[in-house]
Amino acid sequence: MTKEKREIIIFSIFTLAVLIIPFFLRGSYYLNVLVFIGINTLLAVALNLLLGYAGQISLGHAAFFGLGAYISGVLTTRFGLDPWLVLVIAAAASGSLAFIIGFPILKLKGHYLAMATLGLGIIMYIIFNETVAVTGGPSGLSGIPNMHLGALIFDNDMNNYYLIWIITLIVMLLSINLSQSRIGRALRAIHNSEVAARVMGVNARILKVQIFTVSALISAVAGSLYAHTMTFISPASFGFNFSVELVTMVIIGGLGSIYGSFLGAAILTVLPEFLRVLQDFDIIVYGLLLIIMTMYLPGGLINGLQKIVEFAAGKVGKRGGSGA
Repeated sequence: MTKEKREIIIFSIFTLAVLIIPFFLRGSYYLNVLVFIGINTLLAVALNLLLGYAGQISLGHAAFFGLGAYISGVLTTRFGLDPWLVLVIAAAASGSLAFIIGFPILKLKGHYLAMATLGLGIIMYIIFNETVAVTGGPSGLSGIPNMHLGALIFDNDMNNYYLIWIITLIVMLLSINLSQSRIGRALRAIHNSEVAARVMGVNARILKVQIFTVSALISAVAGSLYAHTMTFISPASFGFNFSVELVTMVIIGGLGSIYGSFLGAAILTVLPEFLRVLQDFDIIVYGLLLIIMTMYLPGGLINGLQKIVEFAAGKVGKRGGSGA
């Protein structure tokens, strides 16, 4: 079986599972959790394209998530614009911002780049907090309308689930195709060695800015969906802690793996439900998880699962061969 056919089969099975799982759930709580897993998967895929494929660290990706949410919230509540229109505006605005700041920021490397993106996140968080007349400040912004398609209003968990997961599946499919294209190979070359990539003719500077822009655009779409699903947003949802959570999702799931992004998002969405007793100390748990994964499973859970499957398949193959 070719790699392309295997990818089609895996994605088809994943899509089918996503579409039918709501029919096996009882109670809105589990469906609501799956809605948030969908939003976090979008964010993890966005960051994985930047971090996992291009090797560019970002500790401020919550800024683009928040920017998408606030642009959608403000334009719909204060100006009465259509939610689908403001989703496009939010994505375009966040992508434009990322493109503009990407040229100076992505000249930096390593911890300097991490500090620069962290600074971006802090600046945006302060803007969300201090522009009270526009964003509502620490009190938040309420009354954000739900998305709708004609008479269909996405105002319940089931409708929101399919809205968010259909968009998430589309983004995942496009990201998988991107990762397997010439651009994806160029991104991995930059990740492995930017100098070698430049020698091979890859325009590393432009490519890094482009993937940074795409990553910000997807994050803004997730922010817009979040705003119209929750109908209320506040700066607390877009702070430094959430940026750390996003990095943790990508590393736990697996760098350079779209399905790993889903796995990391699912684990880090469910985990806080068990960490409520720790209150503000949950960030310590995320830090410990990062350390453990980096030391003992650097390829992430998805890589570990692949090794287990390959090992099991090898054992089965040997038994079959000896039996013959």
